Amino acid sequence: MLYPRTTRILRTAFAAAGAAALTFTLVACGDDDSGGGGETPKIGVILPDSASSDRWETADRVYLQAAFEAAGVDYDIQNAQGSKEDFQTIADQMLTGGIDVLLTVNLDSGTGAAVIESAKSQGVATIDYDRLTEGGGADYYVSFDNEAVGRLQGETLVSCLEGVDNPLVAELNGSPTDNNATLFKTGYDSVLDPLYESGDFTKSADEWVPDWDNAQGGTIFDQMLTDSGAEIDGVLAANDGLAHAVITVLERNGLNGTVQVTGQDATLQGLQNILAGDQCMTVYKAIEEEANAAADLAVALTSGDKPTTDATVTDPVTEADVPAVLLDPVAITIDNIQDVVDDGFVDPVELCAGDYAAACEEHGIG
Repeated sequence: MLYPRTTRILRTAFAAAGAAALTFTLVACGDDDSGGGGETPKIGVILPDSASSDRWETADRVYLQAAFEAAGVDYDIQNAQGSKEDFQTIADQMLTGGIDVLLTVNLDSGTGAAVIESAKSQGVATIDYDRLTEGGGADYYVSFDNEAVGRLQGETLVSCLEGVDNPLVAELNGSPTDNNATLFKTGYDSVLDPLYESGDFTKSADEWVPDWDNAQGGTIFDQMLTDSGAEIDGVLAANDGLAHAVITVLERNGLNGTVQVTGQDATLQGLQNILAGDQCMTVYKAIEEEANAAADLAVALTSGDKPTTDATVTDPVTEADVPAVLLDPVAITIDNIQDVVDDGFVDPVELCAGDYAAACEEHGIG
């Protein structure tokens, strides 16, 4: 059984403890007049796109900007909009412009690693934000426990399929070049594989979606549905964007609301799909806490400090341990959408607009 409010309280306490540790480091550095030469430190941030998920622009950019402004540092936040070439160009421009720390969400590990190597060669500290760059050797990694995200998706899908005899399940994974997508899959496979092996569940299909592209995801799922004879009972969709692509296909076939679909990111669209009964769950990741943790690290690094963290992750390519801050995700269903509202992550006026007003009233959301 999930206890979302308790989980949120524990998550917030953990984040606060991490922030306190970083603040202590910053105070210790503040007494050293030898650093910085009076110049305001500058932090560069490269976000990946705005197509795969709207979180990068509506949440991450907003929270990072607020954190940097509160800290009194200069910053440059840009979005590569899915282009590896632009990602590299933006990085080169930031490094030429004299940033002290580079925080990136890679589009793929190859491009990400090249950028990190270039930054390190110029003495610029690096932070992998949300996605680990495999083989990149970033100084720090800030994200959520991504295997836990996948476990929540798998466990909640099982709950949503309760009462269905031997449900047929399709898995629509994220990008094969995103280490997070691999970790999500590891998490939900740890839940679903034993059920497939026991014969309690049957796997219909298992496909990766290049670059988290929602249009491709819809096309892939359309074929999955056709191949199954429209008999799919549940879809493990790796995020809300892919979930919506699935739901669009299901609507076209008159099956929305009858097939259980997972998601991730607690986007406005994903939450409204839950209100409509077309999506059974999403995963809420308190992005403000993630952004604040990354900003605290970045600010500390501008002072030449090396903060300690409570966790590490192993780079699957180099097998090196990367110092990490890992936050806890929370499963969201129709029963606890209010938690996302209470955290200020979504505006209840937007969430409950128009056709969703009745569902919000029914479930006490507002």
